[in-house]
Parts: sequence; C-alpha cells; structure tokens
Amino acid sequence: MLLKSLQTKISMPQKIANITEFLLVGFPDDWILRKLYTALFFLIYLTALMGNLLVVTLTTVDQHLQAPMYFFLKNLSLIDMCYISIIVPKFIMNSLTNSHSISFLGCASQVFLVIFFSGTEFALLIVMSYDRYVAICHPLHYETIMNRGACVQMVTASWLSGCAYGSIHVAGTFSVNFCGSNIVHQFFCDIPSLLTLACSGEHILEYAFIVASCCFAFVCFILMVVSYFHIFSSVLRILSTQGRYKTVSTCMPHLTVVTLFLSSGFMAYLGSASKSPSSVNLFMSVLYCLLPPTLNPVIYSFRNRNMKVALSKIFCGEMASKM
Repeated sequence: MLLKSLQTKISMPQKIANITEFLLVGFPDDWILRKLYTALFFLIYLTALMGNLLVVTLTTVDQHLQAPMYFFLKNLSLIDMCYISIIVPKFIMNSLTNSHSISFLGCASQVFLVIFFSGTEFALLIVMSYDRYVAICHPLHYETIMNRGACVQMVTASWLSGCAYGSIHVAGTFSVNFCGSNIVHQFFCDIPSLLTLACSGEHILEYAFIVASCCFAFVCFILMVVSYFHIFSSVLRILSTQGRYKTVSTCMPHLTVVTLFLSSGFMAYLGSASKSPSSVNLFMSVLYCLLPPTLNPVIYSFRNRNMKVALSKIFCGEMASKM
C-alpha cells in the first residue's frame, strides 16, 4: 500500500530533469517486519564493527602480528568497517523515522563509496594472494620482497585503484537522465537498480564502464588463480604431510574470504540487475552487504594461530585483572 501511495504522489514525466531525491523501497511495508529487519541489521552491524575493530587493535598493538599479512589484514578490516557503515546506518535511520528518501547527492555519494571500498577490497585481496605466493614459493626472499616500503606501496595502490574505480562508475551512472520514477527497489543506492530508472539508450556509457571493469577484474582474478596454482604446486613438493597441512592452512583464510566476497558479489549483482524486484534479489543484496564484513574477522581469527594467541592474551589479561 505504501508503494502505491508513493507512486501516486510522485509525478511521472517522460524525463526527470531536476531530480532531487530517490526513494528506497527495497523492504516490505509491514511495520513489524521493518522493525524486525532494523533490529537484525543493528545487531549484525555492531558485530561487524566490534569484530573488525578487534582485528585492527590486535594487529596494531601485538608485536607478534607485525608481519605483512597482518598489515594487509588491518587494512581489510578498515575497509569492511567503512563499507558496512555506508549502508546500514542509513537504512536504520530511514526505518526508525519511517522515511524512504535519500538525496541525489547522498545517493551519488553512497554509490561512489560502495564501489570505492568494494574495489579497494578486491585489489587488496589480490595483494594478499601475492603475499601468500611469495611466502610459500620464495620463502628465502620473502623479507626482501615484502619489505615495509613495498607493502605500503601495494596498499596505497589498492586504495587509489578503488578511488578511481568508484569515480568512474559514479560519473557513468549519474551522467544519464532518469525517466518515469525515482523509486529504487533496493535498501541502498546501487548501480544496477539506478540504471533501470535511466532513460532508454542513455546508460550505454556506464554499461561500457561495467564491461571494461569486469574484463579488468577477470584479468586480476586470473592472476590470483595463477598465484594459487604456483602455491599448490609448491605444496605438493613438500614431503611431510604435516608440512603440507601447515602450509595450506596459512592460505585457507584468504581463500575463504575471496570465495565469500566474489560469490556473494556475483549473486547480488545478478539480483540487482533484474528488472523485476523480488525478495530473493533483496536477500542476495543483504548477503553481499552484511556477510563479508561480518565474517571476515571471524574467519581470520579462528583459522590463524597467531590471532588466536593474541585474542587469548587479551581475554586472559582481563580475567587476571578482575581477579
């Protein structure tokens, strides 16, 4: 009913020349369900923030967590905290105030920041795969290759590439004219949902950017696959079973995070690109927005021995101080 009332209040010209806001109506209009979703989002958001903040704190304070891998992990947690903070607080605020609007500038900013942090995370995951490749295939040269200066340069390049990626796509998306309606069938501003509102034939530029970005991302993914091909080739040359297991276990957190990031992102994009919004499409978008930032610190904490030792030191220290 709310969606119908919103549609009747909004004028429906052929072209919206001076659009000032969008209406985010991804979730159902039922008041009880919206409050339930809000409470669930809030709990997941707090969990993600605390988990990633804990990782940042441990990798900053603990002297045993100063290797390049933990420097990259710290940046990954910073990215996840920023990424989830772009989407969830706005949804919670809109739900509590029973509002659906987001300004044109706010929507453009959200698109830029979502793409910025997603692109940065993907670039950083590629850097982390290279770190594992050097550590396993060239262990004697690891400290020379992965020195502090090289790590800072690679992380900086990841952030800059994400910024360029976000700038290109926000320019391509908002260079179009929007026709018909300003209702976005999503709980945040994303490119596929916005392009469904564009006038016919005006989204060719952004589609060209998407195709070019996918091609570049595919090349980067192939480089990651090649890195792991060499890694597993080196593992197979290890004679002891225990040595093989120990070596593979250092790669499993990264492989799990990459799989989670790419699979959830792929499903979310397919759902958002659909012209007929459904609860399944919305569910896939929720998975992509909430799962990686929430599970990444859990995956690295429980699958990494040094992280578990650092965690136990903190909790044991708190218990000792209380006693």
